[in-house]
Amino acid sequence: MTGPSPPVPLSNRSRGGLAALAARRDNLTGGWSGLPQRSPTVAGLYMTLGILSNVVALVILVKAYYRVHRRSKATFLLLASSLVATDLAGHVVAGALVLRLYLHEAGLDSTDSTCSFLGACMVFFGLCPLFLGCSMAVERCLGVTRPLLHASLVSTTRTKLCLSGILLAALCMALMPIFSLGSYTYQYPGTWCFISVLNNVGPQDLAFVLLFSGLGLASLAVAFVCNTISGLTLVWARLRRKPCGCRSTKSHDIEMVVQLVGIMVTSCICWSPLLIFGLMSAIRSHNQSLGEDLEKYRYLMMKGVYLAALNQILDPWVYILLRRAVLRKICLVTNQPANLRENTSHRWGVSSFRGLEKFSLKRTWEQHAAQGLRGGSPLWQG
Repeated sequence: MTGPSPPVPLSNRSRGGLAALAARRDNLTGGWSGLPQRSPTVAGLYMTLGILSNVVALVILVKAYYRVHRRSKATFLLLASSLVATDLAGHVVAGALVLRLYLHEAGLDSTDSTCSFLGACMVFFGLCPLFLGCSMAVERCLGVTRPLLHASLVSTTRTKLCLSGILLAALCMALMPIFSLGSYTYQYPGTWCFISVLNNVGPQDLAFVLLFSGLGLASLAVAFVCNTISGLTLVWARLRRKPCGCRSTKSHDIEMVVQLVGIMVTSCICWSPLLIFGLMSAIRSHNQSLGEDLEKYRYLMMKGVYLAALNQILDPWVYILLRRAVLRKICLVTNQPANLRENTSHRWGVSSFRGLEKFSLKRTWEQHAAQGLRGGSPLWQG
């Protein structure tokens, strides 16, 4: 990618063309193309961290998938690998487009097709992790609460069909503007595109935002309910402590549910602001009630998309850090001082007890010896 060329004198036609392009861009962005733009450092850092994190997690997941022998664990790993793979693709594709807009003065020379493609990528790679997290939570809830039904329904082939359906549903959502349902526009500071939520929001744009935010929030809600049921079921089984020969199975279930809860928490924190602020902005803009709050909602949308991008960095680390092997090492390191103190106190207690016992026996022998001498007969003669 080459840098910007040196300035050259412009003809009247060139000046007129740039002025027309800037005016056209102002119509798309709401008149803020002259505002100071942000540095591409943050976008490059997000992209680099996202790619490295997802590559590491994908390698770990693929190795675990080919080593595992339990079908339920294999299904979970297949869904988790798909989630990490979509996050990786999102960072590569959408991140490259965002950097391109940064390097070309916030997209001033970009066409509508570039913005439409970037907006479609934002919607597609945004819904895929939410749908996958929801499907993983439903699969684990079924496996924990109804293991026999899970064994009869869930298979690798059906899991792959479910993945295809999720990708197709997200793709259909991203392509809605082709069918005149909504549109994609540049968002502040002009380096990313998303559904039109702030300027000239029509009924189609409002319906698109309602559908996007509704599906995203519904996925988070379903994941929350399923993970809560799974967690409570495992806690109840732990408290009852029924003798069972499937201890390893329970430990695998606990590991997967803990990872799902971590993914759900990060998704709720990172995605809820963008989904809620986008919905609020579109409703108020459609009702023409934004007024002086327009700048505030522009800022909130920008922060919302930063948090959503952060989710794709945190997702792989949730899986990496919440694996059973890592948690076991953390527990060993954490409990090592306590175990050392316990062993020391135990050894001190044992040695003290033995010393006290020897002292008591010696004292008793001395008392008996004294009594025997006073009685005039040896102790062993009674």
